[in-house]
Amino acid sequence: MDDVGVFLSSLLIGLSIAAPVGPIGLLTIQRSLEHGPRAGLATGLGAAAADAVYGAIGAYGVNWLIQALVSVRVPLALFGGAVLLYMAWQLLRAPLADRAASTAPARDGWHYFSGTFMLTLSNPATIFSFIAIFGSMAGRGASASPALMVAGVLFGSALWWLFLSAAVGRLRERFDARWRRRVNLVSAAVLAGFALWQWVSLLAD
Repeated sequence: MDDVGVFLSSLLIGLSIAAPVGPIGLLTIQRSLEHGPRAGLATGLGAAAADAVYGAIGAYGVNWLIQALVSVRVPLALFGGAVLLYMAWQLLRAPLADRAASTAPARDGWHYFSGTFMLTLSNPATIFSFIAIFGSMAGRGASASPALMVAGVLFGSALWWLFLSAAVGRLRERFDARWRRRVNLVSAAVLAGFALWQWVSLLAD
C-alpha cells in the first residue's frame, strides 16, 4: 500500500470513528444550535485531537504508555462518567441563549475544545481500536510513516466535525426556543445515560 493509499485509509478510519452519534456528536449538535457552528466545530475538534493522540500511541506502538493507560482505565472511566453527568446537569439548568445574542459562542472556543479533548481521552478503550486497525494495515503491507496514519485520522475526524457543525449551523434559524429546549433535554438525558452505562460497564469487567 503506497503513501496515498495509507493516508486515504486512515482518513476513512477517522471518519468512521467520528461519525457514529455519541456524547461528542450530541454536544456538537447542541452547541451548533445554541451558539453557532464555530462552537460546534471547536467541540468536535477537541475529540479529533484526542483521537489523533490515541492514534499516535497506537501507530507508534508505545508499549509502556499503553500499559500505563490500561492500569488507570477505571479511574479514567469514572472521571469521564462524572464529566458527562456534569455536562448533562449544565444543559438542564442553562437558560436558552437569545438568537441575536448567540451568534457568537457563549464561551471561547478553547473551552469547548479542551472539554471534549479531555472527555475523549478519558475513554482509553479507543486506543485498542487504533492498535487493531493499524496492525491490520501493517499486515497488508502499509509501510508509510506512522505520522501519515495519524494525519489521516486527524483530517478524517476533523472533516466530519466540520461537516456536522456547518450543517446544523445552517438549520439553527429554523429551531425556535421550544425546539432548542427539547434538544437540550434530550441531549442531557442521553449524556447522563452514557455516563451511567460507562460506570455500570466497569462492574461487568
